[in-house]
Amino acid sequence: MLQMLITGLLWFSAIGCGLLAGLYFAFSTFIMTAFGRIGQASGIAAMNAINAVIVQSLFLPVFLATTATSAALAVMALFRWGEPGAMAMLAGGVLYVLGMFVVTMIFNVPLNNALAAADPASQEAASLWARYLTDWTFWNHVRTVASTLACALFIAAIAAK
Repeated sequence: MLQMLITGLLWFSAIGCGLLAGLYFAFSTFIMTAFGRIGQASGIAAMNAINAVIVQSLFLPVFLATTATSAALAVMALFRWGEPGAMAMLAGGVLYVLGMFVVTMIFNVPLNNALAAADPASQEAASLWARYLTDWTFWNHVRTVASTLACALFIAAIAAK
């Protein structure tokens, strides 16, 4: 019974990590570059619109549930250390929680909040937008890599069972 639960959590986490990795990958590889090319006011407006809508979409439950299941898998791995896949479970869970969730909360969300509070047409917004494009995107690269690696590690844990 517990093994079925763990396998289900691994599948859910792998799929959740994969979905979020794909979203972050899109932002890292072309969306942020496109926003940088459309001009400050338009780029800020577009990003603010996305940030307002994303927390009201299916993204948020997937984001939170994947974080919770990844953390749970990391803890379960400690109690099942000698079993096949435990190391991958632990590594995937820790990597995802730290590299995706913690990075989001410490870096990306405060940058989003600062952008939302800015007047897109102001002189202050110009420096904020330039910093946002580099800093937010850098931390998004971290989230992309962490989510992708966590997905792979959860798949490895499934394969080891």
